[in-house]
Parts: sequence; structure tokens; C-alpha cells
Amino acid sequence: MSLLALWNPVQKYHFITGLPRAGSTLLSALLLQNPRFHAGMTSPVGGLVTANLRLMSAGGELSLLIDPPMRKQILRGLFDAYYGSIGKEVVFDTNRLWCAKMPLVEDMFPGARMIACVRDIPWIMDSIENQLHKNPFENTKLFASEAERLTIYSRMAALARHDRLIGFPWAALKEAYYGPHAGQLLLVDYDLLVRAPLKVLQLVYAFIGEPWFDGHDVDNVEYDAPQFDEAMGMAGMHQVHRKVAPRERQTLLPPDIFEKYQDMAFWRTDTRSAASVIKPTTH
Repeated sequence: MSLLALWNPVQKYHFITGLPRAGSTLLSALLLQNPRFHAGMTSPVGGLVTANLRLMSAGGELSLLIDPPMRKQILRGLFDAYYGSIGKEVVFDTNRLWCAKMPLVEDMFPGARMIACVRDIPWIMDSIENQLHKNPFENTKLFASEAERLTIYSRMAALARHDRLIGFPWAALKEAYYGPHAGQLLLVDYDLLVRAPLKVLQLVYAFIGEPWFDGHDVDNVEYDAPQFDEAMGMAGMHQVHRKVAPRERQTLLPPDIFEKYQDMAFWRTDTRSAASVIKPTTH
């Protein structure tokens, strides 16, 4: 069978983005239960788009040979090249950079929706620190130097920088939330996702305009990426618990770190955005 015979361009693309340790892998695992959908952890497509755009833009070695319409065609083709043989009607590509690329996404995929998973920043930091405690004999690639790894203070300060694991997606999310394409954005609160997964999924389906799938089973969810996690020195980071449920515990963060970052959930109180937000109701 030829490669062309396997080619089956995807009908619809949507995007999963947002903050780390905020439920994007869980959401993908749930969406995967629908046989029409494809979803997963971070894909390489975002990196391919960024690298090729750099080559084709002004100052790049290929900029004089490729005009803007061709750039769009090439970048759009990266998606079909990567996903064209999976045989699914709807693909959710996951990458935290998409919030910073909403004009590009909207131009390439009119009508595509972006789902951003969000969570309180201190609990994101706590989740990362918890994973580090589970891998005490690894020097994870999350940190650039031994100085960054030394203490919980240096680790959290490093991750909060504008170009790092927490700081970058938080800034990108804020850009998207207040930007002109915010109407295409849905924010999904992690705490609500684990407490009421089916209700959240129903709202996600309504947002993307897809018919509801009755086969979702929140007691039998499967997803793991051991090779990726082990390569990062963070074994178990993308393993999803079989049953979706909240798991309460005390934070590992010192009180001053927790308090320093606890007021960064702008989406909870600021309504100056056209974005949709799935969040717990307050009384």
C-alpha cells in the first residue's frame, strides 16, 4: 500500500493549551475515549511551526523564496503531514505555546477552538515539586543549572520566569485571554475537571460544536507516556489515574511561596474578556 493511500486529511483541528500540571493530559485522555477524536500530550507540531516560521520570515535564509501565502500553506501542511494517517475526524493538538499564536491559528484554521487548562499557580508548583520528590535520584531537565535545582526557592523562582515552564504559559494565556481572538478560547479549571468531569466534558463538546458521546467512562481512564517522562527525568509526570477524582493533600510549598503566587488566577475574577471560563461557582 502506498503512502498516498494512507493519507486522510483531518476534517477539524482544535487545540489544547494553558498551564502545566493543570489537567491537559487528563482532558486528552477523556477525549480519546471518543473514537472520532485524537488527542494526546504535547505534540511536536508547535515546535515545527515555530522553527519553519523562523526560517521563512524576514531575516531567515528562505524568506526571499517564500511569500506569505506560501508560508501559510507550508505551516498548514505540517499539521496534515503529522496527523494525516491517523484516521480521525477531529484532532486536538496540545502545546502550551498556542495561546501565544492565536492570530496564526485563527488564520490557518477558521472556526478552530482553543481549550486552555488552568489551575492556581501555587498548586501547579506544588504538583511539580511532588513529582520531584517522587524522582529523588534524577536531575530533571526542567532546570538549567545546579543552582536552580538547589532548593525549593530556587526551583520555583526558575520555573516562574517569563520564558520557563510556568511563567511562559501563564503570560501566553493572559495574552490570549485579553486578546482579539478570546472568543475562540475556553478556560477549563482543573479542580472542576476532576470533581465533575462529565459536566465539564459536556461544556467542552458544546463549545467545539460536536455531538455528545455517551461512551465516556470516568472510572476507566488510561494514559501514560513513560518514555517521554523518563527522558525528562520526571517518571510518572503524564500518568493519569484510572478513576477521575480529587485527591486532597497538604501542600509541599513553604507558606511564603504559596502566598507569593496565590493571586495570579486572573481568570477567576476579571471578566474583561470574551473568553468562556468553566470554573467553580462561588457563593
